[in-house]
Amino acid sequence: MKDSGIKVVASNRRAYHEYSITDTWEAGIALTGTEVKSLRAGKCNLSDGWVDVDEYVVTLHEIHISPYSHGNIMNHGEKRNRVLLLNKKEIVKISRAIATQGMTCVPTKIYFRGQRVKVEIALAKGKKLHDKRDATKTREANRDMARALKPNR
Repeated sequence: MKDSGIKVVASNRRAYHEYSITDTWEAGIALTGTEVKSLRAGKCNLSDGWVDVDEYVVTLHEIHISPYSHGNIMNHGEKRNRVLLLNKKEIVKISRAIATQGMTCVPTKIYFRGQRVKVEIALAKGKKLHDKRDATKTREANRDMARALKPNR
């Protein structure tokens, strides 16, 4: 992904385990200068994050961006709420899905596209325990088949 101008800072692998992902969007994010510098150093954790839609404001909650080491008193709050930048049509579609279909919106990836910080958010529906077990079984079966087909050296 680096050759296309995208540098992934953090991905939320837990979201793919806990939820079944349906739709994804790329959103801009409003950050301070020290947050961007900390992201360039790769200090971000998305695992507990979630997205809230209130009227036409989309907010990212519980994302941990570590303080910048040379930030001094100008450093940011580690888990402050951050505003996401989306089109009105996208916001309406997300809020309808959350309200009517019982879905949730989670961040799956945070990355740089050129100089801009972008967040990939996804509509998701929670998996039951048996769904998680089935996903694990199929993943292990595919891994075993790939090993069997791989030529021996």
